[in-house]
Amino acid sequence: MDAARSWAGAVAVGRGRIVYVGPDTVPPELIGPHTAVIDLRGGMLLPGFQDAHVHLIDGGVDLGDCDLNQTENAAAVAAGVRACAGGHPQEPWIRGAGWQLPYYRGGNPRKELLDSLVPDRPAFLWAADGHSAWANTRALARAGITRETPDPTDGRIERDPHTREPTGTLRESAADLVARVLPARSDAELSAGLDRAQQLALSFGITTVFDADAKEPELRGYTAADRAGRLRLRVVAAMDGSGSGDTMLARLRGWQVRFTTPNVHPTAVKLFQDGVIEARTAALLRPYLDRAGDAGLPIRDQAALNAVTRVLDREGFQIHVHAIGDRAIRMTLDALEQAAVANGPRDRRPGIAHLELVDPADIPRFRRLGVVANFQARWVNGDEYLTTMTEPALGDARSRWLYPMESVARTGAVLAGGSDWSVSSLNPLEAIEVGITHREPGDTVTPPWNPAERVDLPTMLAMYTINAAWAMHQERETGSIEVGKRADLIVLDRDLFALPAGRIHEAKVLRTLYEGRTVYLRDAE
Repeated sequence: MDAARSWAGAVAVGRGRIVYVGPDTVPPELIGPHTAVIDLRGGMLLPGFQDAHVHLIDGGVDLGDCDLNQTENAAAVAAGVRACAGGHPQEPWIRGAGWQLPYYRGGNPRKELLDSLVPDRPAFLWAADGHSAWANTRALARAGITRETPDPTDGRIERDPHTREPTGTLRESAADLVARVLPARSDAELSAGLDRAQQLALSFGITTVFDADAKEPELRGYTAADRAGRLRLRVVAAMDGSGSGDTMLARLRGWQVRFTTPNVHPTAVKLFQDGVIEARTAALLRPYLDRAGDAGLPIRDQAALNAVTRVLDREGFQIHVHAIGDRAIRMTLDALEQAAVANGPRDRRPGIAHLELVDPADIPRFRRLGVVANFQARWVNGDEYLTTMTEPALGDARSRWLYPMESVARTGAVLAGGSDWSVSSLNPLEAIEVGITHREPGDTVTPPWNPAERVDLPTMLAMYTINAAWAMHQERETGSIEVGKRADLIVLDRDLFALPAGRIHEAKVLRTLYEGRTVYLRDAE
């Protein structure tokens, strides 16, 4: 994954760095009496994968709650919730995540159903996308949410059309009304969550992550693990960018001082500019077809977005923005452009994540402005989120510009790959396959969804290696197999270039090395 996309037959590692890359044999003088010599037996060596948008600790904590991510329908969700409640009778709350919006009419599960599953205590379950939540009657009461409660800024309490009573589904900031009365996570829960998530990441060959929304508990969890010698991957963190002005800056600076360690780098700031299309909270340039006159609202107006972007950029933070609708994306590009003009030249590398609906007029701007296009390729699979909850609300003409990865790549912009786990699978090989096929992993029959925006294998590999490293200011140290770089390496059991695209997900990571140390070995499982 160097600039020339070279191939080699042998690599040598010493003191945590790559010391030789060449043909099929390593020079004998590099092999001492204690050197481990590993024959790949037809496998493939790659740079360690890098996930450029993930919620690692949060996802690991979710695995210890009522984990609904593998459920396939509403009945499975109900069975999972019932089992969680029955298996944890002493827990004051039943909390969890992972239900899918398409399982319920309008993406709107009812509190009465959750009451029947958890009748004796509050229950609160995040949707898989993290932009909706489902609460039972006891949880709504604990939060003081009634028919008289107004929708909060940037959020919506779904209501019965006849009684106006809350249905139990909460969108965006409305979910925070319940989330803020939940018991705080303990340091032990955060530690256990990181351990679970880190082991899973290493098993998928991930050696560097970009935590896309790190608040103080997550930052504390990462640095505590690093100081205790338990962190076995690299973390670049985008700190929570809520608030404004000097108070926000003081908090961010304080976090940088307290939470920077050799393997934890809180150098970026995360901003949200809209929600998601399936919940009709993404900000669009034209209205949703099924919501008369409603195009969704941006979280900040242009003046406020310009102001916070300009200040963060002036202070040297890397800016990372959640923007899904075409209006939110355009506003973000406008804000990043004015910040660059106001503050003058520097090595910024701002990024916009998700990029679901991009107006074609804005596609060339990523390259021109040096903005990283951070795509979640696992989502371009033609699932129900796209076919039943997104495309009907946009129409054919706009749906053509959903996830325009190939169009953005063609301009020469930098594309980086991220999972947004636990929203979708943490396995980069699944995302790499879907980015190429535009089908679910292993599906070789269904017509590709939006086939004009498929990309090739070299593009997808770059997104998860050297491009992701560049997006995180790590490209001089990681992201490719070159002499002098850190030995973050993975061994796959087969050559991805020799596989049909629809079988890439079948490849397995056999070994993961972080700075030359084996941190995952499949044979040891």
